[in-house]
Amino acid sequence: MNQPESLDLTACDREPIHLPGAIQPHGAMLVVDLDSGIVRHQAGDTGLFLGVSDTIGRLAAELFGETWQQVAAPGAAVPQEVAFSVSLPHSDRPVDLSFSRSEDVLIVEVEHAPAQDETADRLHQLERASIAFERAGSIKQLCEVAAVEFRLLCGFDRVMIYRFLEDGAGVVLAEDKREDDHSFLNHHFPATDIPRQARELYVRNLVRCIPDITYRPAPLQPALEDDGASLDMSDSVLRSVSPIHLQYMKNMGVGASASVSIVRDGGLWGLIACHNAKPRLMPAGVRIACRVLAGALARQIKAREETDTYRERVRLRTFEDDIVALLSREGTLDEAISNHLGEIMRMLDADGVAVLRGRDFVSGGECPTEQTVRAIAGSILDHGHPVFSSSRLARDIGMPHADAALAAGLLAITLSASEPWVVMWFRAEKVEVVKWAGNPHKATASATDILTPRASFDAWSEIVRGRSRRWTMPEIEAAGRLRHTVTNVWQNRRIQDLNRQLLDTLDQKDILLREKDFLLREVNHRVQNSLQLVSSFLALQASGAGNDEVSAAIAEARRRIAAVSLVHRRLYSSDQLEIVDAARYVDELLDDLLTSLGPEWNASVVRDLEPIMIKTDRAVSLGLILTELVINANKYAYGGAAGPLRVVLADDDDGMRLCVIDQGGGRKSTGRGFGSRMIEVLVSQLGGTLDYLDNRPGTNAVLVAPIDRPN
Repeated sequence: MNQPESLDLTACDREPIHLPGAIQPHGAMLVVDLDSGIVRHQAGDTGLFLGVSDTIGRLAAELFGETWQQVAAPGAAVPQEVAFSVSLPHSDRPVDLSFSRSEDVLIVEVEHAPAQDETADRLHQLERASIAFERAGSIKQLCEVAAVEFRLLCGFDRVMIYRFLEDGAGVVLAEDKREDDHSFLNHHFPATDIPRQARELYVRNLVRCIPDITYRPAPLQPALEDDGASLDMSDSVLRSVSPIHLQYMKNMGVGASASVSIVRDGGLWGLIACHNAKPRLMPAGVRIACRVLAGALARQIKAREETDTYRERVRLRTFEDDIVALLSREGTLDEAISNHLGEIMRMLDADGVAVLRGRDFVSGGECPTEQTVRAIAGSILDHGHPVFSSSRLARDIGMPHADAALAAGLLAITLSASEPWVVMWFRAEKVEVVKWAGNPHKATASATDILTPRASFDAWSEIVRGRSRRWTMPEIEAAGRLRHTVTNVWQNRRIQDLNRQLLDTLDQKDILLREKDFLLREVNHRVQNSLQLVSSFLALQASGAGNDEVSAAIAEARRRIAAVSLVHRRLYSSDQLEIVDAARYVDELLDDLLTSLGPEWNASVVRDLEPIMIKTDRAVSLGLILTELVINANKYAYGGAAGPLRVVLADDDDGMRLCVIDQGGGRKSTGRGFGSRMIEVLVSQLGGTLDYLDNRPGTNAVLVAPIDRPN
């Protein structure tokens, strides 16, 4: 294989590695049309593996016998079905067959089966490895056990447990190797070593093998370009490998390699990377066993991670409960937070904590300057996230270089953006010496600039700065819960303060209302007494007048005063100071009037009154008008004697209607006496109209006025 002068490692991300058009020569491949069952393409030495050199155009059933009928039947478990130790019609040596589907074709891959059946030994190895996985106390111990067990299973010189990091790079967590071989333990590998589309294939095709790094690819025949098709070999066992990857493995001094994917919840957690100095096959049975064991390892990793996460959440919950209890039972929330900065800092394993609220600032532990903290808080508020976390703060938001070592990591919660009110946990810079197996910053490699792992280790022990210990998801969740809890405590205290203020205001209001009520009742009482006194004076004046006309005039005046006095009496005995029930008021006023007119009137008056609420000042005017109308009926309709009289009070749309109806001699006088002039003024004050209608016999005096209902 010719090595290009320069290999662009970043080009690996764009290389269609699932469409190589060739296979590795330790096996053979046939591409069979599913509809017809005819072989369309072949690759590798088919004569060696199938006993037939030219398979193009032949029926697959003829080449594979009964096995083909099982695999090609409707509902067969394809892709990646394996048939072990199959005897073929044209070959004397048993083979292992692997089947995978690509659109409308079936890919059949053929490898020689091992001479001995090692199934029992593999089952024993899987059982022993599973027990060892369960006994591991941590993920680190689990990975160390896995490296040993996978090496026993596959027999390679070196087995590494390789984990992917957040940025796509990877690190070797555990390793089992030959004693005389150099170590990659704790070495980091740049993300370009395993390009994006390769990681996607690792999730789909869990086991990949290169038995001989120096192999010459065996192309499909006829070439795919001849029929204008591209064959997707994503699920293929024999798929040829990128020449860039082969060169990289040569640079590492590897003669054969294999990788087994560790897939957790559908994502690529890591790889079991197997290296051998000399070419080495991995038979189909071993590959299946590795895939099963990798699944068991992934489940154990998930269980350990979930257990660790659960323990961390329990620890943080305990801290949260203690801190909330402290904050809840102390004075103001600001004082409580300031008094317990140490507990708040230890909760999230921080090196420093700072609380910024408006112009106030408190801090504990190792923190940047107040000016820097305020600048960081401004950047956090610009992000708009109530919970902000970063383990590379200088890169994410920028900050003065002098404070970068104290605040390489930040976890912050915003309690109030308007004040602002921000709590910030800081973690100091953690300087790391990262051992890179290759230059992570170099974009190309050439035949004259070959990287080997040991040379890379010597040249690329990189000092990484500007990073802190990363914030775990339970820590970020705990900060979010603490924010919610503190906000609730703060809001509850604000509500309590507002309630106390409201109660104080209500108490003051009640006192003022009681004082106002007392004063109003006292005024009404005094007005009532004064009106009664005036009425008494008028009674004395009438008794000494000696003139019937004067006495009658004084009696009318007393009745008018009684109408006003009744309103004040109602106010004095009612809880409502602004409104009066007009029906009740009219009813009581009629009782007083009829008493003054004489007992014979009680049986002559019919009352038809609807409850209507009106304002007090309008009730006074209404009462005076009613008094004048009843007096007029007594004087003019019946000549001072008792007679039939009907008083009606009704709700009339948006107004009220008061009717005084007699059956006397009709209204004869249209004079302009004092009573008539007073009625005109009172009707005008009400904004109403007063009409005298012929009742045949008698008169129907009708007052219509707006109610002006109280709010």
